[in-house]
Amino acid sequence: MKKKKAPKKTAVRKKVARPKSPGSWDRDLREQLGYLLKGGGAHVHFMDALEGFPVGKYGVFANALPHTGWQLLEHARIAQWDILEFSRNAKHVSPDFPGGYWPKTPMPPNETAWEESVAAFQRDLNEMVRLVQNSRTDLFAKIPQGDGQTILREALLLADHNAYHLGQLVDLRRALGAWPEH
Repeated sequence: MKKKKAPKKTAVRKKVARPKSPGSWDRDLREQLGYLLKGGGAHVHFMDALEGFPVGKYGVFANALPHTGWQLLEHARIAQWDILEFSRNAKHVSPDFPGGYWPKTPMPPNETAWEESVAAFQRDLNEMVRLVQNSRTDLFAKIPQGDGQTILREALLLADHNAYHLGQLVDLRRALGAWPEH
């Protein structure tokens, strides 16, 4: 006598509320990308990690951590600028890797350099948010000067990269005794 095969189990799918029109999917995706780039809801924002960073500790190493605040800020700014320009400018030339993505010194030349870097970081972040939230930007089209990248991929890369270095900034500030514990 042949054994009967057990009936195949099928996954029960819950109904998920979805936008009704393709336009609303697009709008929702763009809003979520902007939210993610600005810091999302899972952690402090990048600007929060920079706000109140003690001037005297911009170039200080702590507890065997590999980078100073200046190095992390400048690296994040340079990488973000490169990703933004690659995404929107076919003539953009990226810095040499990896040296072109890090400052040459552990500390800024002066306080103004720090402030200018913070302002440039914020400006470029806002530009990337505007780019992805612009309905005329095709998030899925391959970037002509790239090798398969899309604006969507670059936006996700930027959010991921910024989140990684945000964590390093917070760890550094904690190690320096310069993080406001709540």
